[in-house]
Amino acid sequence: MTAHKVGSILRRDAPTLTPLTPIRTAVSVLVEAQADGAAVLGEGGDLQGILTQKDCFRPALHAAYYQKWTGVVGHQMTRDVVTVDIHDEVIEAADMFLNHPHRLFPVMDGPRVAGLLYRLDVLALLARLG
Repeated sequence: MTAHKVGSILRRDAPTLTPLTPIRTAVSVLVEAQADGAAVLGEGGDLQGILTQKDCFRPALHAAYYQKWTGVVGHQMTRDVVTVDIHDEVIEAADMFLNHPHRLFPVMDGPRVAGLLYRLDVLALLARLG
C-alpha cells in the first residue's frame, strides 16, 4: 500500500467549540455543519476535549422533555481524547479506528489542532486504494 498521511485527508474546516459554549449553541453548530463532533479548544487554542453527537443526546433529550436547554460544552464533552498526528500514516489511523469506537479523531500538528479525521474518510481512501 502506498503511504498516505493523515494530513492529506483530514477535514480542516471542522467546527470548533469552547468549554463555555452553551450546549444549545453547540448542538446547532454540529447539526448545521452535519458534523459528528467538534474539537473543544481552550483560550490559547489547546485541545481541552471533544464534543460528539452522542455527548449531546442527554442534554437534547432533557431540553425536549423540560422545554429548556441548560449547561455548557465543558459539562458534556469527553476530556480523555484520543488523537492522531498529522504526519501519521492513514493505515495507522485505520488500525486505531478498529480499536476505538470513535467516528473521528482530532488531528494534532504539534500542540495545535489541525482538523478532524473522520472514520468515513479513512474508509473511502481504503476503498479507492483497494
